[in-house]
Amino acid sequence: MTHYLPAWMHEWIGTLQTGLSILLVLAAAWLLRVLARRLLARLGTHYTLPPQLEVAARRLFNFIIWSATLIVILDRLGVSATVLWTAFTGFAAVGAVAFFAAWSVLSNIFCTLLIFTTRPFRIGDRIELLENGEKPGLKGRVIDVNMIYTTLQEIDGPADATFMQIPNSLFFQRGLRRWRENGGNAQAPVQGDG
Repeated sequence: MTHYLPAWMHEWIGTLQTGLSILLVLAAAWLLRVLARRLLARLGTHYTLPPQLEVAARRLFNFIIWSATLIVILDRLGVSATVLWTAFTGFAAVGAVAFFAAWSVLSNIFCTLLIFTTRPFRIGDRIELLENGEKPGLKGRVIDVNMIYTTLQEIDGPADATFMQIPNSLFFQRGLRRWRENGGNAQAPVQGDG
């Protein structure tokens, strides 16, 4: 095919092929990003996830997509796979150390996702986080659930109308008693419904 082109274009063919392949990789990454964004929006609507969780998931997908895109582009530009692998393993080691350092925060974030998908309680419910059979636990009305804490407005306690922020991971370590609020009157405890 190159014999049909003028001689001065022969040296540019490799550069053009590389440029076109980079443009194709960028277009594929953009398309994948749009599809991921739509999928996350549908999941957020279906599971009624909070906007903060949807934004965090979108950012994570964007990071993964653009990181993979950068690696593919660097490969197309001739950067050695050994160099890429060395850089990746170095960053992965640092990331692993940071992961273990932030384990508590990550655990709470993961438990937030579980709270929104399994729905052991909802905003407006009265709940009690049980200590054991002998002592009463933390009790109140759920007024907010964010990425780290669930906020309860204390009811029938020593400090009525105060707010407690309970780490989300605690709800998966202890028993939970729940009452549905119905027009301001608490009903009998409800077993976990989806």
